[in-house]
Amino acid sequence: MKHRYILAALLAAASVAPVASFAQEAAPAPAANPAAQIPAADKQAIQNYNLNEDVFTRLVAVSKDAKAQGIRPKDAKTDFSKIHSLDDLAAQVTTADPRIAPLIKKHGFTPRDFLLANLAVTNAAIASEAKSNPQMAAYVDQSKVNQKNVAFYEAHKAQINALMNEDAQAGAQ
Repeated sequence: MKHRYILAALLAAASVAPVASFAQEAAPAPAANPAAQIPAADKQAIQNYNLNEDVFTRLVAVSKDAKAQGIRPKDAKTDFSKIHSLDDLAAQVTTADPRIAPLIKKHGFTPRDFLLANLAVTNAAIASEAKSNPQMAAYVDQSKVNQKNVAFYEAHKAQINALMNEDAQAGAQ
């Protein structure tokens, strides 16, 4: 399933599974679930974020530039005990490597917007996968799924998978 998480391809410095569970609240135990500590306004911001071609093009550009600079998501260490908001998580992402903040700024993102875009793509990927995966569907609250983002993700799935395959090959070297 990890190969389906778009953050592996697009998020320059966050670890894949914890951020995905952070976004979806899939972890069953509140103490083990960092999303439980996130304010409702931040959760609503993730849910209401709308993906579009401009955002996607810029995410792809960040991913390609990060790869060219040797910035790898699996190198990041996220301390969820210090995360109480999206801004806290964005700060950890951008401080994980001093090259990240200038890179995302170059492509027109603030750290928070970059994180929101990635979480929106991740949530859309999870919701899309849940359509055909009953085990995953049990963790997805359909009332909180942004269906426009799911449709956007599904329309771009081939391109996203190609990017993830490139990243997997680069990581294996």
